[in-house]
Amino acid sequence: MTATDQEPALRLDAPREVVLSRAAELIAEAWRGFDRARPGQPPVDDRVRALLAAALPEQPTPAVEVMSDAALILDETIAQPRPRYLAFVGSSGLEIGVLGDALASCFDANMAVYAGAATEIEEQAVGWVGEFIGYPTGGGAFTSGGTISNLTALAAAREHALPGARTAGLAGTPAAVYCSDEAHYSVDRAVELLGIGSAGVRALAVDERRRLRPAEVDAAIEADVEAGITPVAVVATAGTTLTGAIDPIAELADICEARGVWLHVDGAYGLPAAGVESTRSSFRGLERAHSVSLDAHKWLYLPKACGVVLVRDRSSLTAAFAHEEGYLPHEHTESHAADLTLEYSRPFRALKLWLAFRAHGAEAFREAIERNLAHARMLVDEVRRHGDLELLTDQPQLSIVPFRHVPPGIADRDAHNARLGRELQLDGRVYVAPAVIDGEVYLRPCFVNYRTVDSDVRALVDVARELGGELARAGAR
Repeated sequence: MTATDQEPALRLDAPREVVLSRAAELIAEAWRGFDRARPGQPPVDDRVRALLAAALPEQPTPAVEVMSDAALILDETIAQPRPRYLAFVGSSGLEIGVLGDALASCFDANMAVYAGAATEIEEQAVGWVGEFIGYPTGGGAFTSGGTISNLTALAAAREHALPGARTAGLAGTPAAVYCSDEAHYSVDRAVELLGIGSAGVRALAVDERRRLRPAEVDAAIEADVEAGITPVAVVATAGTTLTGAIDPIAELADICEARGVWLHVDGAYGLPAAGVESTRSSFRGLERAHSVSLDAHKWLYLPKACGVVLVRDRSSLTAAFAHEEGYLPHEHTESHAADLTLEYSRPFRALKLWLAFRAHGAEAFREAIERNLAHARMLVDEVRRHGDLELLTDQPQLSIVPFRHVPPGIADRDAHNARLGRELQLDGRVYVAPAVIDGEVYLRPCFVNYRTVDSDVRALVDVARELGGELARAGAR
């Protein structure tokens, strides 16, 4: 046998059909486990600790055995697809999306350059996202998530405000970006990486509904212009991570249009709700934004990572990113994905969204989002039934409902609720995280899982009161 005829070194030790069958069994088992809440989160046991202590393997282990070990590790991992995982803004691991990831990884298309049908699918899926939320998409790309989406959009905004900045740099030119003081930290990161500097972030106070105040934005822009500082962009948040507040997009669009400033809508969490009847009006003016970002791995239920950045004008992205290199010939297209966004090596993220819309239809996604919104309203009603619980607001704008346990006799409610948040996570019957809002500690559940049902909402209240009561009684002794 010649060197060219030798078997590849990395062949599976078992027939592919056997390994695939075992993988299918493990995935099906996980899906069955996600169908209903699990009583608690199992601790990391001795078997897993032994695996974690192992040195670099020099010799092979049977593939089926290795996969079973992986399943054991994953079972002892905090899994966001579980229906009572209500912390942060989680993912649901939509089943068709899991299969889409497997298929996309198998073919391993290079999405930095023209990839034939895969590139066409990504462009179609970008259009579908815009159609779902009611945004007139001129172009866009799939990203790893909101941080890269916001960076991509603000890079386009910087080039719009300061043409040539991508090549010449800012050269000491002071610039500013305007957002609420409850905007996501990814805005600060983007501004730092783009050379504007976090000192150029105008984090403005919110109103009584925790929304950016348009008049203060206008005044801040005016003050900066008078001081010789270039306004780069206004970032409106469509669903803040802290409370789910939606900034007044239409009013901000009026200001941006009058002053020639880029308007970006960071809708990583909340923007899918623009596609449903009950909340569509809260996103009035969305179609006037220069760019928007959305994480389909949040409220479109897909597995991570599946971010999307959309722009009204595709050329704004090419102005910020396109370049000519000998190793990126453009014989098939005027621009590659690498000409539209930051990443080069890009997986085929669009396939899982394309499959999901085809397999379920857009209406099913609208129904699931409406159900999560109903769960938020249900939690408000459940909390109001109990004197030892307190809401931040009884009118949530989306699906985040901060509340806290306030039993009589507790002197330090913040310390009590911070500890209660930790105890809820250790208990594992529901998984929720605490958050500091206006200097006070709240439990901050967020409903973005299509598997969550009404009984899970009631369980959150029951378990919080049970564990909170035990903590209060222990503190009184």
